[in-house]
Amino acid sequence: MRKILTLPLIVILAIGIFLSGCAPTPPPAPPTPEKPVGPTGDPIKFGAVLPLADITGKQASKAMQLAVKEINAAGGVLGRPLEVVIADDEAKGEKGAAAIDKLATVDNVYAFIGGMSSGVHMAQLPVLKKYAKPTVWIGAAASAVIETPMAEQPWYFHLHPWDYQQTGGYIDGFKEIVAKNPQIQLKKWFIGYEEGAFGTAGWRGFQTLWPEQGWEVQGASFKSALLGGGDYRAALRQAKDYKPDAYLWLGYDADALPMLEQAKEIGFAPPMFIGAPPGWPADFGNSPLAEGVSLFGMWAPSLKEVSAASKHFWEAYNAEFKEAPATYFAPLGYTNVYVLANAINKAGSLDQDKVIAALNATRYDSPVGETLTIAPSRTLKTQGFTKQKILQWQKGVQQVIWPFDVSTAELAYPFPAWDKR
Repeated sequence: MRKILTLPLIVILAIGIFLSGCAPTPPPAPPTPEKPVGPTGDPIKFGAVLPLADITGKQASKAMQLAVKEINAAGGVLGRPLEVVIADDEAKGEKGAAAIDKLATVDNVYAFIGGMSSGVHMAQLPVLKKYAKPTVWIGAAASAVIETPMAEQPWYFHLHPWDYQQTGGYIDGFKEIVAKNPQIQLKKWFIGYEEGAFGTAGWRGFQTLWPEQGWEVQGASFKSALLGGGDYRAALRQAKDYKPDAYLWLGYDADALPMLEQAKEIGFAPPMFIGAPPGWPADFGNSPLAEGVSLFGMWAPSLKEVSAASKHFWEAYNAEFKEAPATYFAPLGYTNVYVLANAINKAGSLDQDKVIAALNATRYDSPVGETLTIAPSRTLKTQGFTKQKILQWQKGVQQVIWPFDVSTAELAYPFPAWDKR
């Protein structure tokens, strides 16, 4: 016999069916997040030529790669990935010229960047003119051999101050320092200069401009350790006999410590001891010989305290490479990549005329501590920065002495005696 369900059971089933129909519908599964879209397509290549055995080249190349990483993370150039192909010029003209040829013909780069030595760049000029690609150069300050030959090349941009611009800035700076500190005397100078294009061009500038200020000047050449030299005693003895208010040497980072060691050896400690290499050894500030050495440069680590762009660069470089940038060619190399990449993005294409127009309209807040714009120099219509800063090593740190609006310390004067440190 078929069983008949009782009333209570029917009621229970009915209530269960009703309640199940009223239960909330579970929410749909969240959509799988889309991966961020990065730059795609063939890379746009910049070709950089640098002296990779010198700290200027080592750190400029790293800073360029940092800029590339940031630019690609932000979408690249024209939506395409940016790549910098780096070649070593070995501080030799023939190597630098060959590097330009290879970058143009083998690597097929869109533009050329980098640079340091004027002597190397002299050999590169004919090759650069052959290809006539956009070129944004951060080195080579010898105006007599670089500026005039490139004056009529609209695709050539030069960011580093020329030798005469640097010297003019030093004159302004030292006059302002003396006006602020009357106890400082800077009327008698001795210049030690490396015998290559960089040093001799600088020496000629001092010979012309220093007497115009009523300042006496003498000088002597030396062979840089970067180029196989390293004995500075003859020049230093001449300087000691001259008894200058200030001794200034023009050379490279490889000359810095042996120059001071030999000055100490012969007992030469002038009231101001000034070095003017493009870069300094990374650990130079750790040496007791460094204390009180004044220097010229476009940047110092202490600028991170007064410049947001410099602070960002400092922190990003340290995080990326686990070392501190020690030469102004590091922020200059970073600037080098950004200026050209920004111009291409602004132009909206790789059309060379449009990119050149965008480069001429550059306004870039650079980590060197000032806004970069492009304006004419004596003969070149496409010059960038126009002066350097006067700095001083104090307790292992490069402090900015002048310009006063970005100063981070007062000048320590006089240069301490060797037995007082």
